[in-house]
Amino acid sequence: MIDFFNGATGMGCLLAAISFAGFYRQTADRLFLLFSLAFGTFAVNRAILALLAEGHEATSYVYLSRLLAFLLIIYGIVEKNRLGRS
Repeated sequence: MIDFFNGATGMGCLLAAISFAGFYRQTADRLFLLFSLAFGTFAVNRAILALLAEGHEATSYVYLSRLLAFLLIIYGIVEKNRLGRS
């Protein structure tokens, strides 16, 4: 059942990544590109979690990709706010 939810949330993240990539192509705003990369990273993270066994020792290292995705989102928001004020 956990694999099903990992697959469903992975598919949702992939759909969000594709949507943000489309917004980036329309507007050329880097925020959308960074969001697309972040959600793509989330989708890969969910796929890897679904493929690994639940007690596998490498599971904790997979969460570093989730940290990278959150850092991409934070960087995009900070960059957008900083450039908006100049």
